[in-house]
Amino acid sequence: MNKKIEITRRLEFDAGHRIPHHDGHCKHVHGHRYVIEVTLMGNVLSHQGHGDDGMVLDFGDIKKITNEEIVQKWDHAFLVAKEDHALVNFLASIPNHKTVVMDSIPTVENLAQTAFSTLEPIFKERFGGRLNLSRLRLYETPNCWADVHA
Repeated sequence: MNKKIEITRRLEFDAGHRIPHHDGHCKHVHGHRYVIEVTLMGNVLSHQGHGDDGMVLDFGDIKKITNEEIVQKWDHAFLVAKEDHALVNFLASIPNHKTVVMDSIPTVENLAQTAFSTLEPIFKERFGGRLNLSRLRLYETPNCWADVHA
């Protein structure tokens, strides 16, 4: 019997943010080296003679999709909450600044949920429903992260 298997691809990017109403250091403009781990669940393919034989999915496909949908958009960008008017206006005054205005405060929890919500339907649709995004982990620091589960 072919059991479901989880596979995970890890990617990294740098981004700035701030938590505007925070009581500590995070209220200040700062940045992180984020690490995103995308975990998919599916069956191992049996496509004798094909490049994906014996795989759930080629790790390169996970990398390509995650890069297109999340990493390239967020890497070396400033992630700012739309409610943070002072900072949104300031960043808009800088010509060609890479700013991503978020619907919610850019905490690691909210960023992880946004990434999950973005990627989940893409993996499902692109691979005919045979794959499920089972977990997305986003590290804000090596010691702090958020997990979103299906």
